[in-house]
Amino acid sequence: MLTLVPEFTSPPSLWIQLGVAGLWLGLVLACAEGLYKSAAADSEISRKIVHIGAGHVILLAWWLQIPAWVGIGASVIAGAIALLSYILPILPGINSVGRQSLGTFFYAVSIGVLIAWFWPKQLPQYATLGILIMAWGDGLAALIGRRFGRHPYQVWGEKKSLEGSLTMFLASLAVSLPLLIGLSENLWLSGAVAIATAIVATGLEAISKLGIDNLTVPIGSAAVAFFLNQSFF
Repeated sequence: MLTLVPEFTSPPSLWIQLGVAGLWLGLVLACAEGLYKSAAADSEISRKIVHIGAGHVILLAWWLQIPAWVGIGASVIAGAIALLSYILPILPGINSVGRQSLGTFFYAVSIGVLIAWFWPKQLPQYATLGILIMAWGDGLAALIGRRFGRHPYQVWGEKKSLEGSLTMFLASLAVSLPLLIGLSENLWLSGAVAIATAIVATGLEAISKLGIDNLTVPIGSAAVAFFLNQSFF
């Protein structure tokens, strides 16, 4: 089995783990809010900076070997803050999207669910796969679709574009393949599982409403990759 994340001989102290993860999230939020308030970026770009940047906390959790209870607890706190932010003007650059959405809350929930599922199995790769597909796939799909989408379509009233969906598929594939190869050195089977995972992720992103793709895409992607890998290997 290959490893894409260098491992410590022993995990850093809990305070170091929390400090590094907190510093990263603080920098991401500060960058997004700073751009929004300076009018250098609109609300959607600010949101996607947070969306993509925050997703990488799962890599830090894997690298630093953060305990499952810490990751789950942090996701609960983040989810509570997200719900509060829909009522109070907390981080307006993130939540001012001009549409009803619980995406930020679902994002926090999905991280907690995937950590609870895969950390005890010693398989953080699948949690990482699900979250990074959500971070990069959905994040880039929204930006590309908004800027370059010339072939729109609708699913259950949700406006999408072929350009955005193609971006979602390619980003999901790019995230999945190296992680799955890290789990098995069989390139062909890993490639097949990565393609299937990317197709499912793209489909879930296309049909989800009210921000629930932040829950269905990461959990669905991780589940498909995990169960297919269990079947093949």
